[in-house]
Amino acid sequence: MTAEHAHGRPPELEEGSCATVALTVLKGQRGLIAAELDSANSQINLRYDPGLTDDAQAQQVADEVAARLALHRQNCPGEGGAHCATCMVHMNEMLAASDRVTELNPERVVLKLGPEAPAAREVTRPMGQVSAAAPATPHEEEEVRPLLISTVLCAIFLAAGYIAAKMGASAYIYIPLYAVSYATGGYFRLIEGFQALVKEKNLDINFLMLLGAAGAAVLGKWEEGAMLMFLFTLSATLEAFAVGRTRSAIRKLMALAPEDALVRRAGAELRVPVDQIRSGDTVIVGPGERIAADGEILKGSSAMNEAAITGESIPVEKGSGDKVFAGTVNGHGVIEFVVTKKAGETTLSRIIRVVEEAQAQKAATQRLTDWIDQYYTLIVISVAGLAWVVPPLAGWDDWSGSFYRAMMLLVVASPCALVISTPAAILSGIARAARAGILFKGGLHLEQAARIQVVAMDKTGTLTTGRPGVVEVLAEDGVDETEMFRLAAVVESRSEHPLAAAVLRSAKEQGISYSKPEEFQALAGVGAKAVVDGREAYVGAPRLLQHLGILPSETVRVRLDALYESGLTSMVVVYDGKLLGILGLADTPRAEARIALEHMRKIGIKKIVMLTGDNRRAAENVAQVVGVDEVHAELLPEDKLRLISELEARYGPVAMVGDGVNDAPALARATIGIAMGGVGSDVAMETADVVLMADELEKIAEAIGLARRARGIVLQNLTFAVGVISTLVVLTLIGGLNLPLAVIGHEGSTILVAFNGLRLLVTRLRVG
Repeated sequence: MTAEHAHGRPPELEEGSCATVALTVLKGQRGLIAAELDSANSQINLRYDPGLTDDAQAQQVADEVAARLALHRQNCPGEGGAHCATCMVHMNEMLAASDRVTELNPERVVLKLGPEAPAAREVTRPMGQVSAAAPATPHEEEEVRPLLISTVLCAIFLAAGYIAAKMGASAYIYIPLYAVSYATGGYFRLIEGFQALVKEKNLDINFLMLLGAAGAAVLGKWEEGAMLMFLFTLSATLEAFAVGRTRSAIRKLMALAPEDALVRRAGAELRVPVDQIRSGDTVIVGPGERIAADGEILKGSSAMNEAAITGESIPVEKGSGDKVFAGTVNGHGVIEFVVTKKAGETTLSRIIRVVEEAQAQKAATQRLTDWIDQYYTLIVISVAGLAWVVPPLAGWDDWSGSFYRAMMLLVVASPCALVISTPAAILSGIARAARAGILFKGGLHLEQAARIQVVAMDKTGTLTTGRPGVVEVLAEDGVDETEMFRLAAVVESRSEHPLAAAVLRSAKEQGISYSKPEEFQALAGVGAKAVVDGREAYVGAPRLLQHLGILPSETVRVRLDALYESGLTSMVVVYDGKLLGILGLADTPRAEARIALEHMRKIGIKKIVMLTGDNRRAAENVAQVVGVDEVHAELLPEDKLRLISELEARYGPVAMVGDGVNDAPALARATIGIAMGGVGSDVAMETADVVLMADELEKIAEAIGLARRARGIVLQNLTFAVGVISTLVVLTLIGGLNLPLAVIGHEGSTILVAFNGLRLLVTRLRVG
């Protein structure tokens, strides 16, 4: 179930279908009429209205959805559409009931996207195999350079006209210079305003500014009009730069993957482009080289710098059997790993897609400012028209004075600063979080995170390490603990039981060496038996004693009861017919858990609650160590859903933190779901609203703290923008402002708002 379904919005398409993927990309794209998914020919056909979407835009959208579908089909159980008919059987009921679907059969799905147009055109793209991690993103310099050139030329001709006028030159000289300043500064504004008017039937900010500049020229105030055009194009350039900086996080991630890799095939080593690497290939990586694909180490050991993926700068020591991720940097050693995921399916490519989608998704306040941009302009033009006509008719002013005031009103009431207030902060916040290994799946979730009052957390794998360890060693009188542990490790070295790994791991941590047993036998339901140094050794559950006919002493029974009451799992060790002692195992709390929870309280979280399906004794034991406020144990998934609702009613918005698999319903139901350890976890990526790439509890407080800073900056920007606009409007109406000051006040506020949002890119995330 997706988060949208859980919050009560009716599903249009079944999760996981090609149609779902297509709609994710195509929703909201202007001018699209229909999309046809042709399974038989592995292609997508888009029909579009050329009056609303030009050919280049349509082709770009088609390329993007085709690439996304190709990646989806690579991971589909149907292996690239071979079993689409089977998938269709499961989708049939939901799809047939959707008003977006006009045709449905195993070979073809047609999605209705908009009203039919008489002059509709089509563009077709194959949805085959792709290797790129994500659609190409234009470079920041390519977007900003034309605006920068326009701004510089506008400034040059403005200065030339001003100097000529001050030196007493003829109007035939300085007015053409000002006119060229108008043209160079207003070129892009005129194009954007015209497109908005013709294609979208919308009068936007550009129209306001151009009208104001034209009015100044009519009044003979060429200098003020040229100044307006210069400052307006300068603010637009700086805004583009600000937004471009937030996109640079994606480009830096895309640049992390190397162009090629050294691959061993059929006994030969050869350099292969990354997009030609296949699952199952063996890749050889030298010191200092970047990892080209996700995989598992076969040979060698090294320290991996995973900062680009997890946000953690400390290298991680890895050896045989450990996972490596594309985009990370190998340290001192030479390793060989087997590729488990191709270039387009890696953790890095998933991060890029999540960040791209997050930056495209609008926050609630951003949707509000979009509405302002669309309708506010009409209101301002109407008010300016009244300000021009009413005073002369009422005898309060002459036509020239009222026209000048109306032109100033167009300038000062333009909502430039208001419209850029939210995206400047939200996009910067998303980009900054991504650099730290915190992936917000949209501006909406960033806003929601700022409201969180309660953090509900799963126990296993979230507050605990997720793997049991030996926490108690109770040897019988006269028995050496180290020797007892060595014998247990020898027996467990052949066992496949999950607790055996815990014993071996603890032995390794304590530096206890052990050999393989001479013989081994698993005893179903009770433990394991082995021959060690010519004698029989046993390790297993307490009932193993009954199986062996050993009567435990009162002291042993008391110890076993105490371990049970503490929520620990007990294992007994028997050698040569004698009980040597007891091992107590538990899923140990994370070392950083208590400090991480204190950081959450420091940023204002009211309650920290544990929700777990584990037994109450084990849950309360962990809760006491880490310091949670409430414990709810022995829960079924539906119990967690109920408690999320109750916590929200009692305290306010709730964040659910879990592994993204067992906790999926609760993650979807909470105000925001936070998945721990997104590296390598496909389910966590899909389920949660926020994904922490590093398995670190401290990042929860960092994520919420960053969201609150972003909200604070949005409120600062909105308050400042509204305050400046209101002040300038009042001063204009009472006659206390001239056009040059109006221009500087308005455009200056826009520039300040843009830079105020941009500072989130360099904010410090650490709490405490």
